[in-house]
Amino acid sequence: MSAVATSGGSLSEPRASTTEWIAVLAGMIGAFMAILNIQITNASLLDVEGGIGTGVDNGAWISTSYLIGEIVVIPLTAYFSNVFSFRRYILVNSILFPLFSMACAFAHDLGTMIVLRGLQGFAGGVLIPMAFTMVLTKLPKTQQPLGLAIFALSVTFAPAIGPTIGGYLTENYGWQTIFFINTVPSLIMAVALALTLEKQPMQLGLLKEGDWAGIVTMAIGLSALQTALEEGNKEDWFSSPFIVKLSILAFVSLGVFIWIELTVRKPLVKLSLLAERNFGIGVLVNVLVGVALFGTVYILPQYLGQVQRYNAEQIGNVLAWTGLPQLLLIPLVPMLMKRFDARYIGFLGISIFALSCFLNITLSADNAGDQFWIPNIVRAIGQALVLTPITAITTAGIAASDAAAASGITNMLRNLGGAVGTATLGTILTKREQFHSNIIGQSVTLTRDEVRDRITQLTAYFVQHGVTDPAVASQKAIAAIGQVVKRQALILGFSDTFAVIGIVLSLAAVALLLTRKPKAGGGAGAH
Repeated sequence: MSAVATSGGSLSEPRASTTEWIAVLAGMIGAFMAILNIQITNASLLDVEGGIGTGVDNGAWISTSYLIGEIVVIPLTAYFSNVFSFRRYILVNSILFPLFSMACAFAHDLGTMIVLRGLQGFAGGVLIPMAFTMVLTKLPKTQQPLGLAIFALSVTFAPAIGPTIGGYLTENYGWQTIFFINTVPSLIMAVALALTLEKQPMQLGLLKEGDWAGIVTMAIGLSALQTALEEGNKEDWFSSPFIVKLSILAFVSLGVFIWIELTVRKPLVKLSLLAERNFGIGVLVNVLVGVALFGTVYILPQYLGQVQRYNAEQIGNVLAWTGLPQLLLIPLVPMLMKRFDARYIGFLGISIFALSCFLNITLSADNAGDQFWIPNIVRAIGQALVLTPITAITTAGIAASDAAAASGITNMLRNLGGAVGTATLGTILTKREQFHSNIIGQSVTLTRDEVRDRITQLTAYFVQHGVTDPAVASQKAIAAIGQVVKRQALILGFSDTFAVIGIVLSLAAVALLLTRKPKAGGGAGAH
């Protein structure tokens, strides 16, 4: 089947069989669970860190190691599915994914957890592009928008609901339970795929023709890049020899990888697809949207935990309103795409998403869960309108033979955008907090009457509440004012970080308008 757009709606247009739809929907379970697991630990990090006895600085590796595994394996998926057969490869990974997930629950130290989460990501990362590929190869062109809408639900709803599920399970049943959530859905997926996917022979001879130099340089480059991003803020970036070495390794490895892919006869990643206008711009938009998708789900739990001292379940309840409305809205998007240009739907969605971030740039100590209700609803509306039209535009000129390659590039770079974005936003938050702390600190000095009066009031308060030594009470008063300054600087830092996400989305919205209008009347079947 060609993945190139044609006018939809003809009576002669073939329809996908029930078997094909079952296969596609089973694949979507895998994509949903794989993406869900990137974020499911976010609201529960403090509990997991305590459970395995590691510090707060290292806990982010619980999410990062999973993401590295996913990012590395996604571009390999098209090649290995040809070698081992599509059916065999997806079935093996749909079984390995829950097994590695359950193993994480029994980890007792950070090193073991990092390895197991990495392996879980390596298995889960396979399921994302394979679900996407099934939409483009098993569904007729008129039904692909519906398939892409279901895929969009996985990509945008899963990160939003992940912390909600993780927080609820952690608070009520213990952090280990978040790693058992994949078991039943994965079993259903494996059985459905085994019954519906046609058997194909393995082509082990392709192993000899493999782009192994590309595979090695890509794996080293992406792993080094992600590690540098994760550790950079903590190590003060390029003042650390470790970060410098990692950055050089990433730069050289990825540079060599790109050169190999552009010159080798059978490249691992078909980078030449990026020369196609809609695909190239669409992938760029996907990367920028990835920064925002992953960034918002990273920043908001951080704010609620650090500033408002919310527990895992409370954080999850706030984020739920980013996800739940999408269940109602995303299925309506294919109908909109039959009536309106997909570019304008995508532009509107990204703009609304950006607006939701700009609504959070005036944070104060009073901004807690209830105050995020409207921004989160707005974000849910925007996100629901984003991914289906972007994917339709991106894949409009892609042939079925290139579907797997296009899927690998799109999904890898969106997740990589999320990883780079999360690390960058963490650095921006730290730097802006320091900036605001310095500015506020210049005003809060002992030369000001208001400050001295406040110290006197607080000293009296501590004396009245059991501190017998006036000098100690005075020190406590000064420390309390310092904490207020630090908290206010942190709040302003979070405001600035939301502004950055909004600007990134604004750039994505403008870039989307530079694409060509997909054929097939408004992009409904633009694949």
